[in-house]
Amino acid sequence: MQDLKTRTFHYAFENAKLVKDIPYDAVNREYISQLVRCTASVGANYRAAKRGKSDADFLNKLKIVEEECDESIYFLELLKALNPSFEKRINELIKEGNELLKIFVASIITTRERINNKKN
Repeated sequence: MQDLKTRTFHYAFENAKLVKDIPYDAVNREYISQLVRCTASVGANYRAAKRGKSDADFLNKLKIVEEECDESIYFLELLKALNPSFEKRINELIKEGNELLKIFVASIITTRERINNKKN
């Protein structure tokens, strides 16, 4: 299994390849811009989280990763609805986004538990 650093990079890269192929019109342009930003942010913020100075710092940065990952799924869903000929490719990216999101949520839960255990 790929490590998350590689996997989040691949997620951003595959989304970038997708949007290069989607027709560039007024609506797609806006959603594409958002998608490119949030998918790149997933990996960038995950890398920052790994460098967290404490569990609390790691948790705060990981919550940003969760938010950006969820946002990327939303923009993929919008692009799929507007560009049905790309449904198969987009569904694969939505699947990967959901898998990553589950991993990040599980990490958030684990980190919260660790923080709470240290307090007790």
